[in-house]
Amino acid sequence: MAGGSVLALTTLTAGPKPFADQAATSTSEKAVCQEVVQDKSVLSRSELSELLAVAERAPKADVRAVIAEPYCTLSNVEVREGVTARREAYPLEFNPETWFIVLYEGEEYAGFDFSFSR
Repeated sequence: MAGGSVLALTTLTAGPKPFADQAATSTSEKAVCQEVVQDKSVLSRSELSELLAVAERAPKADVRAVIAEPYCTLSNVEVREGVTARREAYPLEFNPETWFIVLYEGEEYAGFDFSFSR
């Protein structure tokens, strides 16, 4: 039984990591649009699944191959000391109150987060 618990915990912690547990811990506070880019942009379940499979540090073009322009841009954050990161937000098509937030450092995909209760 204990071995199964360890395996389950390992499985839960081995996937892609959102950046919320780093410097941007209060994303609900910071998830305020700075500029609306595409007001009809939403993220479908299939797009979300594809995005979650994109490797961290992949080129931004790999993310753009799955999704187009974001609904809006958010304020920049510093997730790692001395590195400014850009954030883009996509409301979920199946739950518009939840946003998927993509983080870029330069032209690299650096992570994601969710913002709840818009």
